[in-house]
Amino acid sequence: MLLTSFLVFLSIFLGIGLWSAKQSQGTTDDYLMAGQSVPPWLVGLSAIATNNSGFMFVGMIGVTYQTGLSSIWLMIGWIAGDLCANLYTVSSVRRISKNTNIQSFGGLLAQWHDQHWPRAQALIGVVTVLFLTVYAAAQLKAGSKAATVMLGWHPDLGIIISAVLVLMYSMAGGLRASIWTDAAQSVVMFGGMLLLCWTGLQVIGGTGEALSQLSAVSPQYWQWFPDTSVTGKLLFVVGWFFGGFAVMGQPQIVIRFMTLDDDRNVNRMRLWYYLWFVLFYALTVGVGLLSRLLIPETANFDAETALPVMAAQILPAILVGLVLAAMFAAAMSTADSLILACSAAITRDFPHRKSLSLRSTKWVTFVVLSVAAGIGVSDQKTVFALVLDAWGMLACTFLPLLLMQVKGRVFEEWQAIVVMLAGLASFLLWNQLGGGALVYSVAPGIVAGTVLAFALSKRKPVA
Repeated sequence: MLLTSFLVFLSIFLGIGLWSAKQSQGTTDDYLMAGQSVPPWLVGLSAIATNNSGFMFVGMIGVTYQTGLSSIWLMIGWIAGDLCANLYTVSSVRRISKNTNIQSFGGLLAQWHDQHWPRAQALIGVVTVLFLTVYAAAQLKAGSKAATVMLGWHPDLGIIISAVLVLMYSMAGGLRASIWTDAAQSVVMFGGMLLLCWTGLQVIGGTGEALSQLSAVSPQYWQWFPDTSVTGKLLFVVGWFFGGFAVMGQPQIVIRFMTLDDDRNVNRMRLWYYLWFVLFYALTVGVGLLSRLLIPETANFDAETALPVMAAQILPAILVGLVLAAMFAAAMSTADSLILACSAAITRDFPHRKSLSLRSTKWVTFVVLSVAAGIGVSDQKTVFALVLDAWGMLACTFLPLLLMQVKGRVFEEWQAIVVMLAGLASFLLWNQLGGGALVYSVAPGIVAGTVLAFALSKRKPVA
């Protein structure tokens, strides 16, 4: 029954993705940008599914299982930072991308003020492909962890199945298929988490009993902040604020905002996006805490498998299949977005970009997904670590440049390249020096890159 319900839900996702191909216009622009005609509710649900997915359902639950209530500041800081970045940039991003018919994140940055930066755009393409491919590998790995626990599959099998499903509907419908399936996956993800949280409370004996047991886990487990100094607590929250602020440095998410059908619908899109965001995160923290009560901590237990282990313990088989499908959905909803963002980068950000046909673009999708699956099979890092590294490096490279362009400041091409490389170098250096243990490395990386970007740029002359 478990396997049957799991396969039914996966078939639904695949069917939605393939059905979206009926709306295809048969052009590369439609394949990469969905014709920039997506309604606000679809953009919001797709963007939030892309934003969190495997990170939330695997990595975030694992962190909450290990650290306790203090993980809530990751949620609070991340959403607050995300909202600030969104309010500052999204309307401008949507307007510029519509006016200039841009088809990639690299094109957005390299053509913002009607400039032509072929070398900078190629650099953006290279960074996008390198880091998003690793990011996609982390998502495929997230889905495989669930299948390993619930179905007893070899870890590589889950990665291969996820990759094949993503390939099928992405090749058929491109970004539109990704957005449509993201929305369906969002609903299943939310339903699975809500079911698990409610059932967990019933098994434990209600909210009051759960709170009592959580406070007894350890002296630090039920504290609002990590057991550090006041400065340490502040840096902890600030780091996660910058983690959320980094959202507008993520090509796979920014591209979704670029597909919105009308500038006037930005606020409606935000309503869907942040309502879903808060609900998702709250349920994630709740499930992470409840899993600690239902699953005893042992030396060999992988905290990132807490959700599937908990589901297998307290749910009937048919509902376990739903939760497993939700975890696969979470992984695929981001993996497909990352792969298509890489396809856009390869076909639009390098010098040959104008000569590549729709068929060639689809072949690029196949190659990138194959590489991501290979990395997922071979890499041993946790999903949490893989995602945070890729997320941080992308943001530190791209966000300082974007922030200054939104502010109306202009660069020479060499200055833009220096800013991007300096932001990336700051992230890597901070990590190398061990600063990541003090504050998430994306914070110093963004700050250093933004200061340099402001110093090198100048305000755009008034026409």
